[in-house]
Amino acid sequence: MSDSAENPILPLDHLVLRGVDSDDALVLREGVLSWKDLRRRVSLLAAWLAREVPERGARVATWAAKGELTCLMPLAAARAGLVHVPVNPLLKHAQVAHILSDSGAVLLIGTPARLKTLEADDVPAHCRQLGEAEALSTAAELDGDMLPSEADPDDLAAILYTSGSTGRPKGVMLSHANMWLGAESVADYLGLARDDRTLAVLPLSFDYGQNQLLSTWHAGGCVVPLDYLMPRDLVKAVEKHAITTLAAVPPLWVQVTEMEWPVQTASRLRRLTNSGGALTVDLVRRLRALFPQARLFPMYGLTEAFRSTYLDPDLVDTHPTSMGMAIPHAEILVINDLNTVSQDGEEGELVHCGPLVAQGYWQDPARTAERYRPAPAASRYGGIAVWSGDRVKREPDGLLYFVGRRDAMIKSAGNRISPQEVEDAALATGLVAEAVALGVPDERLGQAVHLVVRASPETSDAVEELPRKLMQELPNFMHPKVIHWRETMPVSPNGKLDRTGLATEIVHGIEQGGAAA
Repeated sequence: MSDSAENPILPLDHLVLRGVDSDDALVLREGVLSWKDLRRRVSLLAAWLAREVPERGARVATWAAKGELTCLMPLAAARAGLVHVPVNPLLKHAQVAHILSDSGAVLLIGTPARLKTLEADDVPAHCRQLGEAEALSTAAELDGDMLPSEADPDDLAAILYTSGSTGRPKGVMLSHANMWLGAESVADYLGLARDDRTLAVLPLSFDYGQNQLLSTWHAGGCVVPLDYLMPRDLVKAVEKHAITTLAAVPPLWVQVTEMEWPVQTASRLRRLTNSGGALTVDLVRRLRALFPQARLFPMYGLTEAFRSTYLDPDLVDTHPTSMGMAIPHAEILVINDLNTVSQDGEEGELVHCGPLVAQGYWQDPARTAERYRPAPAASRYGGIAVWSGDRVKREPDGLLYFVGRRDAMIKSAGNRISPQEVEDAALATGLVAEAVALGVPDERLGQAVHLVVRASPETSDAVEELPRKLMQELPNFMHPKVIHWRETMPVSPNGKLDRTGLATEIVHGIEQGGAAA
């Protein structure tokens, strides 16, 4: 339910009805789409999808760079009564195979070059493949279109795959209401308006990346998607397209601050938004100096509940390390080990309650039960809440501060990486007998992936072959920055590999002048 009767929750595709016909809505390499054009393209694509996949609730996956297909599909699939499964274009065949199999996708639309990398066993028999250009051209030739959806806001609209601390990526189920209210919330607290132009540089397969589209369109603004090659491409795009809004993760902000920004170009930006890792005090100062006119919004979120908190830009200079307070439509409680609300200054687990909470993990009741549990008694919403596993504390002024993570998930350059997925890939090569993947603090990446391995006794060329094999099987952002070879692996008292000891050893080695391979 919406928090206000004046702002009802609508099916997701209704976002396309909000802009003024003549205004710009989407800037593509092929040309600019007005809001009138956008409505027409979404309607045609939805009609084509409904014809190709008549089963309501069926999953349709996309695997392509930013463009018309990936920008329109969240709305078109929703209008057609289908569930969109966006696949990160950086992933490789093994990860894509898991997502296709797990989601039960019946159609994969992608870049032909990407589709060619899939092996015979990667694509389930029930999943048809189609090139994105063919899909778009066929949809454009249709005579009829499709009217706006009348879907129930609680109907499933998308499955976003995210890596956890263990195991393969899991699919987070998002309803129309989750995505609509997420767009409304962000557009509200960012103060987005019709004359705003958002440079969408983050992957559209991430909730943060997808919200670049949805929140801007909720406000009636314009989106400029960009797959940049070099950080200076951002500078050029901000100037060329009169960009007002830029979202990024800390490693990209580091690169942004190292660029030459003409004063006139820098002054175009009205707001900078950050998530996917905390900004350092030094980085905050550099951003504030480089973009003095822009409002800086540090944010905290998790795919399981979209986003939880933001820090008011007016408090950034005086409270640069704070997570801020709850975003609109979110209730944030700090729960201590006695399962009661923590006192001011007392550490506890961040628990997210309210209508932004997703519907759980796709076809995974066991892991859903671990993270999605009944809300604390103190919640005004009740129902199911997301227990984040993150330790935070709330100060008397109401501001929240991050303390630490309970799980071992690696966060590198804004990506959430499962250590087990990296370890499984290493073990699958047959070159190593044991493997431990760790996230090690890194100035540019936030955390860098370090892989500690013991070679299989029967191998003689593992040191040379392992990096090559991992490059073939893992996306670039998951490649280990350093591989550490060990004759023996340390074991903890419970008989498991001593991850904590290895992490301490590696960090100490770096502090002493470099990690030994």
